[in-house]
Amino acid sequence: MCVPLGCSYSRTAWEVCVILDRNSTMSAAEMRQRLSDLDEKERPGLSKDDIVEFVNLMQTYEGAMYEISTKLDVLDTEFQVRFSHNPIHHMERRLKSVDSLIGKLHRKDLPVSIESVRDHIFDVAGVRVICNYRDDVYSVSRYLSDQSDIQVLRVKDYIRNPKQNGYRSLHVIYAVPVFLTSGPHYTPVEVQFRTIAMDYWASLEHQLRYKSDLPDNRLAEHSQTLLDCSRSLQNIEVQMQSIHRDISGSPQEQESDDATIRAAKSNLANGFDTGFDGN
Repeated sequence: MCVPLGCSYSRTAWEVCVILDRNSTMSAAEMRQRLSDLDEKERPGLSKDDIVEFVNLMQTYEGAMYEISTKLDVLDTEFQVRFSHNPIHHMERRLKSVDSLIGKLHRKDLPVSIESVRDHIFDVAGVRVICNYRDDVYSVSRYLSDQSDIQVLRVKDYIRNPKQNGYRSLHVIYAVPVFLTSGPHYTPVEVQFRTIAMDYWASLEHQLRYKSDLPDNRLAEHSQTLLDCSRSLQNIEVQMQSIHRDISGSPQEQESDDATIRAAKSNLANGFDTGFDGN
């Protein structure tokens, strides 16, 4: 079972999955005020009614984020009960801030509007699932994808096909129903599945790329070192996974996750246009 950071549960500490909220969600009043404070260049044509609708939309994304994390929490608890193994080490979740969202719209040369967010931005709500082993990544994502009330919109497997810089993670865009007074609203949530090793590698690479002021030659040197580390970690993870399988007697999880990919293609073919470009 996953619990917010700082809370306790009857199981031992290493059996508790922690949920980290990476940024404090703004209240509706704070969000309205922030949007109202933007100058005309930052929010051209965004009326007061649009601001109210934007706040309502963000609350729907927040609901979708909590729906997904609850589903994952239930899966993790079931694994513990049935298999005496918690596949999820911890989860992180975040809702894009107003400034981050507007910045992304500008980078994509999109107008600042409700329609732009709804039709082109699919990581407004995000959940990061850090698993213990590679098999856990694929088993958790598969069981989540098989649930009948959510849709798989897009799958990008950077574990089987790492990025050129060595980045590895499984990205899935889900549409999850959020039940409001007006009825169910299917809302996209980006879920990133990765192992502990993949996560600390990605954290350091992110610091190097976005938060360092090193000269270009040092950046290039460290980037190459990180690429080498990614390959080494991949080999180590395979060996660690093999030992874990032998101890637990669990079979190898299918890493191709064909069912998830087929589900995504089916939803796209049935007219659920995501507009998702992976950025």
